Amino acid sequence: MALDRSYVELNRASTARIRTLAGRLSDEELLHPVGEHWTVAIVFAHLVFWDRRVMYVLDRTEDDGKLFIPEIDIFVNDLSLPLWAAIPPRAAARLAIATAEALDQRLETYPPALLEEIYAYNERWVVRALHRNAHLDEAEAALRG
Repeated sequence: MALDRSYVELNRASTARIRTLAGRLSDEELLHPVGEHWTVAIVFAHLVFWDRRVMYVLDRTEDDGKLFIPEIDIFVNDLSLPLWAAIPPRAAARLAIATAEALDQRLETYPPALLEEIYAYNERWVVRALHRNAHLDEAEAALRG
């Protein structure tokens, strides 16, 4: 069964959303709180980390010729928080855009059979828009107050 390629446009739209939000925010707004411990800039840094994780899965899966599943748990967010907070806010936004664009391109040209295997294991590793948009929704809601 061929993978539904609607993920391509969904991912492109979420990357455009990152670009638009990052482009319109002031440095002060990038430091706006999102929840108890996060800021808008930390949302961007978080997206960089998890998009880069998917790129790692793609690399290893392609190299191995079979699905590679890294051992990682939710605690990574808590452990990474101080590192993400140390990234200058504008740099976090730029990294989020560049990483999303690179991952979108990689997913669009990835070997279909391997991509289907990855999708079957975790849809969110292919349809990055699901993860990105959830956090962008949170950031935009926090900015609206």
